[in-house]
Amino acid sequence: MFDAMTDTKRRVKLYALNADRQWDDRGTGHVSCTYVERLKGVSLLVRAEADGALLLESKIQHDTVYQKQQDTLIVWSEADNFDLALSFQEKAGCEEIWEKICSVQGKDPTIETTQDIVEESEDERFDDLSDSAPPVELPLCEIGRLKEIKDLFITCMATPLNKDRLAEAIENDGYVRKLVKLFNLCEDLNNLEGLHCLYDIVKNIFLINKNALFEMLFADDIIFDVIGCLEYDPTLPIRKYHRHHLKNVSKFKEVILITNLELLNKIHQTHRVQYIQDVVLPTPSVFEDNMLSALSSFIFFNKVEIVTLIQEDEKFLPDLLGQLQDESTPDSRKLELVQFLKEFCNFSQNLQPPQKEGFFRTLTSLGILPMLEMTLMSEDVNIKQAAIDILTILVEFSPSVIREYILQQSSDTVTQANGSEVELMLMNVIIEQMICDTDPDLGRAVQLMGVIRVLIDPENMLPSLSKVEKTDFLNYFYKHSVQILIAPLLANTVDGEPARDDYQNAQLLAHILELLTFCVEHHSYHIKTCILNKDLLKRVLVLMKSAHKFLVLGALRFMRKIVALKDEFYNRYIMKGCLFGPVIDCLLDNNGRYNLLDSAIIELFEFIKLEDIKILIAHVVENYGKKFEHIDYVQTFKALRIRHSQQTEKLKEKPITSVTVSTGRFRRDPRQIEDEEEIWFNNEDDEFDDGEAVVPHTGMTGSTEITASEQLESIGKSIDKKCEGSSTKIFGTTVKTTPIMNNNLAATPALSSSPEDSKNSSLLKKALVDYEGDSDEEEDENGDLKSPTKRPRYT
Repeated sequence: MFDAMTDTKRRVKLYALNADRQWDDRGTGHVSCTYVERLKGVSLLVRAEADGALLLESKIQHDTVYQKQQDTLIVWSEADNFDLALSFQEKAGCEEIWEKICSVQGKDPTIETTQDIVEESEDERFDDLSDSAPPVELPLCEIGRLKEIKDLFITCMATPLNKDRLAEAIENDGYVRKLVKLFNLCEDLNNLEGLHCLYDIVKNIFLINKNALFEMLFADDIIFDVIGCLEYDPTLPIRKYHRHHLKNVSKFKEVILITNLELLNKIHQTHRVQYIQDVVLPTPSVFEDNMLSALSSFIFFNKVEIVTLIQEDEKFLPDLLGQLQDESTPDSRKLELVQFLKEFCNFSQNLQPPQKEGFFRTLTSLGILPMLEMTLMSEDVNIKQAAIDILTILVEFSPSVIREYILQQSSDTVTQANGSEVELMLMNVIIEQMICDTDPDLGRAVQLMGVIRVLIDPENMLPSLSKVEKTDFLNYFYKHSVQILIAPLLANTVDGEPARDDYQNAQLLAHILELLTFCVEHHSYHIKTCILNKDLLKRVLVLMKSAHKFLVLGALRFMRKIVALKDEFYNRYIMKGCLFGPVIDCLLDNNGRYNLLDSAIIELFEFIKLEDIKILIAHVVENYGKKFEHIDYVQTFKALRIRHSQQTEKLKEKPITSVTVSTGRFRRDPRQIEDEEEIWFNNEDDEFDDGEAVVPHTGMTGSTEITASEQLESIGKSIDKKCEGSSTKIFGTTVKTTPIMNNNLAATPALSSSPEDSKNSSLLKKALVDYEGDSDEEEDENGDLKSPTKRPRYT
């Protein structure tokens, strides 16, 4: 009957339910339904896809309940508390195995459960029919009956129905206040036995988990007595004095006068209830999953109400932010205010998204961002840390609001004590505080780095009706802020050696490299210009000489991300600067030690080989082949040499051709680099000057000045377009190309050598170096950076 089942194999994942009620993946394999002689019956067999090992052997029992769910799942219980599931790759496979199971059990395969639902037990039927049962009768609140009361509570807690009836009885009888009076009497008489009973009774009232009972327990006039009951835990050898802490140690500071009594009482209540949940009650792990969920909800809604009441107060928030922005406010007062604002923002996390957005819009309109600029620069570490925490909350919820404010600051200036005017921008303040963090562990720098990363992440930048946020903000960032970010890196790599190599500075540079690596991955055009303008990759690779391996790996990761882009512009830049040299020197200095650095460097060259980046393969083999020819513990470098030899032979076999096109359009050889790139790389003798390049636009009447940023944008568009014409116009000048195949790995366009073309070639190179005048630094005659004139303020 089941012979046809033996060859049925369908791809599935096998899952088993663990003790935490989570599904564990037991492996992927193929399921078949076949007769197993040893089990004397038709069974489900699952063999591993990788090695054929037996993952499951389950006999189909006639009384086992199988369920088909979501068209691709079959679930059943193998034994008590041992549930299994098969997740099929295809719906057809699930249906086929389901039909086999139903055939064994004699069921209709159109059903989704093979057995009828088990009837309710006698106890369950009793519970369903017990609505007419009498309510719980509570004993009189007397010292002599405390043990009876405790035992009744414990008994009622055993079933949900009795728990509900107990809660109803406590609420209707006002039993909480009676217990509180009894507590005061026992404490006056020093009756420890009675106090221990009261602890168990009050704890069980909490575990009933009813909001109505919490309202009674947390009434202002009895809450301290309730906390007092919880001080007498019989399992603890020493009593905890929670009331003393709340009354004398944890004092309420009213930083801004609160005239709303409802708000004031709600703040006091929330603090005490939070203390009960966090400190007084036992750890939640001893309860069931849903125990005390109503207590958490009680605190949650209290916080929401506090935020709402403060927002509705017309004077509270303006007064608070006004004092924080007032320079005459003493630091001690500012600390109290900013810590209150931090806690207030934490409370706002409980709001629903629409209410939360309105809350942050209110804070923004009241000037919270200018206030953060001032507090971030405070000399008081505690004020600064609180400001960072507030900024983190704001950025995580709505980075667009922060970016919008930063863009509005473009023309704002502030006058210093010496009379000079400098731009005060929130973005620059954040970066400066990151690079000037005095914390030995750079805790604040790490937090600010996260803020910067969110702000410059294009993934959370959305186009608006009036502008494209990504374009505007990235233009702003690379024009006004990136030079401050990279200043410590440039200052530390002037002479080809790390100027400072202490641990704290290495940590800072590692964080900067992490941000730059993120930029390489997400900001293709802007970061490319920055790297070429500042010769940034060469400076980064100086850090390969650091004694701190995490910094060396950070520098290597930066280069690896650039190589991964397989960008022709980057590849030519790497070759021109011989930038594989520091990497290979680091590999040789490692001397074959089996560590992360060795593996990371080898992976870089393995990537170049696997992706067949011909221009880099040729460069590495021809320039560094002798250095790594003795490395034989991996086959990567041997494979690079072989690959290069094969490429060279192929090029030799091809005839040399020359194609000159004067008119019309043609399809360029994929190996031919862009004309604009060749101009930049072949004109090595032109001087690099900072400032704006002014180019006369031929073909227009009069003289029109074009800024360097406009030139660069034109180049970028020209490069991206992969110009197909036989003659390319760059800044109004025609550049003719003649692709000539030679022994090099890429065809090189020949440029017309007229004086006009030579002039524009020089200007083109200058335009690539000068990017919107974004550098406040000057270069000396050797090309090294001079001291910055205005920014960055890095010490």
